[in-house]
Amino acid sequence: MTNPLAGLFKARQKEAARLDLFNRGMRLCGEHLAAQGAKPTPRLTQAIGTFAASLATPSADPFDALLQVGKRALEAGGDGSPNLALGVAETSTLIRQRSKGAWRLHGLALDRLGRGDEALESYERYLSLQQNGGAAPEIARRIDTLRRRRKCLDEAIALFPEADSPLRGLLGGPTSATSPEFAAHVRAKVAEHGVGDPAVRRLLELYGTYRRLVERDGMPDPLLGGTTPIDVGGLRGLVAERTVCVVADAEEVASSGLGSEIDGYDLVVRCDSFRLRAEGTGERTDLHAVSLRGDTPWDGPAWTGPVGVRLVFGDPAAGWRRALRQRLVSGAQEHVGDASLRRPLDDPALLGEGGWGRDTTTAFTVLRLLDFLDVSPRLDLVGFTLPGRLRARETEWVKDRATHIHDSKMRIALR
Repeated sequence: MTNPLAGLFKARQKEAARLDLFNRGMRLCGEHLAAQGAKPTPRLTQAIGTFAASLATPSADPFDALLQVGKRALEAGGDGSPNLALGVAETSTLIRQRSKGAWRLHGLALDRLGRGDEALESYERYLSLQQNGGAAPEIARRIDTLRRRRKCLDEAIALFPEADSPLRGLLGGPTSATSPEFAAHVRAKVAEHGVGDPAVRRLLELYGTYRRLVERDGMPDPLLGGTTPIDVGGLRGLVAERTVCVVADAEEVASSGLGSEIDGYDLVVRCDSFRLRAEGTGERTDLHAVSLRGDTPWDGPAWTGPVGVRLVFGDPAAGWRRALRQRLVSGAQEHVGDASLRRPLDDPALLGEGGWGRDTTTAFTVLRLLDFLDVSPRLDLVGFTLPGRLRARETEWVKDRATHIHDSKMRIALR
């Protein structure tokens, strides 16, 4: 026969342990407020006050108020706030081990502190508690990013599998320490084996991917952030009846004083990584075109710059899709070219011209595509009269079709 007193005693023990955990949360708040240099925001201070009041109200459940303290601590940033958020999250997971909100907060706090592998474990615990198996989009993106970062480190270790590889000690460590240590490992292998070594080349690619994933999350779906894919017909509609200029990223253009003329076109096109200097290059970028070389896209700030249309040229299809997920930034473009626009020169559905090769410049690819669409009353190149801006064969094609070449204005007109 079950002793009812034993059950009552166990329930009281559980309640006492729960109260101790809430008191622990209150101590963390007090220590944060008392810490030298801590400057809590009004919202964090208010959240701590609400939590304290809930502890003094017998009918209140202080759990949600405690979680709110953690959220406000993350918002506050500054000295000690992420540590307060982590302490609150750890306490919350002990109070309710199946709380989605507590494990989400735990992952966010660890992530803020640069403890990526631990954050991934907490995010995955949060994910396992979702009844429908789904997570908030920002958490899903973060899980994907942290997994790919870990994969980069694992593959980098496998390339040079020494027992004493310094990269082994980085697994699970803070991101702030991992990046310079990874860089030092790359420099050592370049010095030891040379850049011609296939394993070294792959290591360099992995390091570049890792650094990008440290700086920002990938983009699992280009539809996120208001980006709309467009096909050939969609691009034709956006370009139709508009004057267009393709601008070279050249110092001569930056110092040319042509900025107002360039911005006077209806559609300004720039390529790969570019810099803006308003008086010379103009300020607008309506269409940004970028080429992938193998699996590696051009680096640079242009991928994050706001544009109307971003066209990414590349082959094979798998590498092209991967680049879009990893490099596109949510909200940085209104439209992105779909797979029908990824290789316009040799695609039989478009130009179908073989023989241009993988080293074809981005400027020529986008120019040739716009010329093929044949819906713009004016199509100019600015800065491409300068030697070396196009390949020899590309220059020949342009000059054969140019209606006017204005050297002093660095302009070539094709319409």
